[in-house]
Amino acid sequence: MRSIIYLGIGIFFGIVLFKSEAASWFRIYEMFQFGSFHMYGIIGSAVGLGIIITQTIKRFKIKSFYGDPITFAPKNRSFKRYIFGGILFGLGWALAGACPGPMFVLLGAGYLPILIVLISSILGTLLYGIVKNKLPH
Repeated sequence: MRSIIYLGIGIFFGIVLFKSEAASWFRIYEMFQFGSFHMYGIIGSAVGLGIIITQTIKRFKIKSFYGDPITFAPKNRSFKRYIFGGILFGLGWALAGACPGPMFVLLGAGYLPILIVLISSILGTLLYGIVKNKLPH
């Protein structure tokens, strides 16, 4: 039953991404050229909403739909790992024209060349898993 709920939420999220043009290569290109506020507005809204929801869950000790407590694990604070990870993620996003969420949306919308990007991202994740222990964490 949980899988069906998650699938429904994912499909709804994909429709929202597609209809808001967050999966549009043109909009992503426009963002990196500082040509439009469209994508910054979407990203800023998501970050702001995420902060509000997270703080609400923490303050009111809201439980999941299944009655389980929602916990947030503290993160290790280090500058290097986040700056290098952010640069790699940003470069991949700029080269591919899509971040991980919209890649699946574009595939679902019928843009088959995104398969190359999707397979490459899966291989990159596999490579990270192989060299993870050698990287500074």
